Amino acid sequence: MKKIKLSLLYLMGIAFVFNSCTSELDVTPEDDDIFRADDFYKQPGAYKQALAGVYGNLALTGTGGPGTSFLQGVDAGTSQYGRCLLYLQDLTTDEMVWSYENDPGTRELQRNIWSSENPILLGMFSRTMVQVALANEYLRQSTPSKLSSRNISSDEAAEIEVYRNEVRVLRAMAYYNMIDLFGKAPFITENDPVNFAGPEYNRAQLFEFVEDELNAVLPGLKPATTNEYGRVDQGVANMLLAKLYLNAEVYIGENMYTQCAEKCQEIISSGYTLNPNYLDNFKADNHTSPEMIFTLQSDGTYTQNYGPTTVMVNGQVGSLEVNGESFGVSAAAWSGAIRLRKQFSEKFSGSDFVNDDRNTIIIGERPIDITSIGNKDQGYILGKYSNISTTGVVGQNSTFVNTDFPLFRLADVYLMYAECALRGAGGTSMDTALGYVNDLRERANSGSAAANIVMGELTLDFLIDERARELHWEAHRRQDLIRFNKYTGGSYNWAWKGNAVNGISLPNYMKVFPIPVASRAANPNLTQNTGY
Repeated sequence: MKKIKLSLLYLMGIAFVFNSCTSELDVTPEDDDIFRADDFYKQPGAYKQALAGVYGNLALTGTGGPGTSFLQGVDAGTSQYGRCLLYLQDLTTDEMVWSYENDPGTRELQRNIWSSENPILLGMFSRTMVQVALANEYLRQSTPSKLSSRNISSDEAAEIEVYRNEVRVLRAMAYYNMIDLFGKAPFITENDPVNFAGPEYNRAQLFEFVEDELNAVLPGLKPATTNEYGRVDQGVANMLLAKLYLNAEVYIGENMYTQCAEKCQEIISSGYTLNPNYLDNFKADNHTSPEMIFTLQSDGTYTQNYGPTTVMVNGQVGSLEVNGESFGVSAAAWSGAIRLRKQFSEKFSGSDFVNDDRNTIIIGERPIDITSIGNKDQGYILGKYSNISTTGVVGQNSTFVNTDFPLFRLADVYLMYAECALRGAGGTSMDTALGYVNDLRERANSGSAAANIVMGELTLDFLIDERARELHWEAHRRQDLIRFNKYTGGSYNWAWKGNAVNGISLPNYMKVFPIPVASRAANPNLTQNTGY
């Protein structure tokens, strides 16, 4: 698949869409020379350009470069969608530690002492609701009556209908994030006025909307693996439904593992295949991987941003090792910004993982324990992500990487199916589940079955650890630990959990994050989550 190379038109499309709904978004326009809506959309290709703006919000924070932000009062570094998602899903767990605790919001997240004043929580909440607003504006501007008034041809109108379905999926994904992270959200659709604050919807209400919306658009999306790379297709919609059903017990108290397994089977049979080389999924040309279902695109020239892959490639460079060149960035890069917590490192202990390609842990002379988060020489480091292609070509920028962030990939679907089978989902086969798990372990061991497991070893306790081994630093861990009842409470503690060096119990209300103070001030319909 060909990776989209974005141009100035892409950025202009984003600028226009943001400017067209400033009262809803509370954004700062960065270009006074912006087209009026009718003038803009009458231009050839305008609807695809505006579509790029909706997608662009997942990668970019502003049109003026990586340090700019559309959002008033929200810094670019604390509001990039993928970076915020990584921080909330992984930095708050047993997977990583961020050395530079003066960076706004990071100390509170990684020590599990956050409050409603946390700037990263505000960045995630705001950026996600911007996604909703962008989608709504696109849908308002692409109704049949609008297309007719702008003399859009029937052929182009048919293509725009596909774009509309993609946008509805992107909006559903935004609300899925709100369900998972905050447990509630202001609910706004294209049928509401631009300056509408929106009533508060709880998890059950949002769940119903997302499920209905995804099912409604599925027939109108392109089949899985057939759309332009980086765009939504049926595989993405099915993946979101699978994730929704996988976590339904957490979200709405209902067991929906059977529905999740059915969606997993649809995805598995729709044309995706495992990449023969695990680490090729995390290199500078990972857009060529047949395993990718949906990614957040990154380009060192055209979409420079401080997103998750730029953060991880630069951050995994060791303070002692000065090994950035081996990852395609400057030698010292961000010098020990990210290290591994002991409990994650120990998941690769034992003979099964000596030759496991997923084990990119670098030990050197480092101690496994991190007794002082500010000491960058404590704790192991990782080498999973790279700004070098599968053919050895280094990315054109030594800071901003070309590596796309794998938001959804096939390996996760294999593990989801296995979990559903273990949880008794109807229509599943334990033999098939075991086969999927061993497919991943064989892939990680260059085709060798030496580390394969037998049926008696396939348990939920095994699977939560295997998900960490396969999917670490891919923004899944917090969600997984909550689903397995290991996030709050004290049954599983990790270093610095609850701000204690060896970890302590967390209260159950911390399974969702607080609604940011600024978000509640902007919308009085919002109430605070219990405990905050």
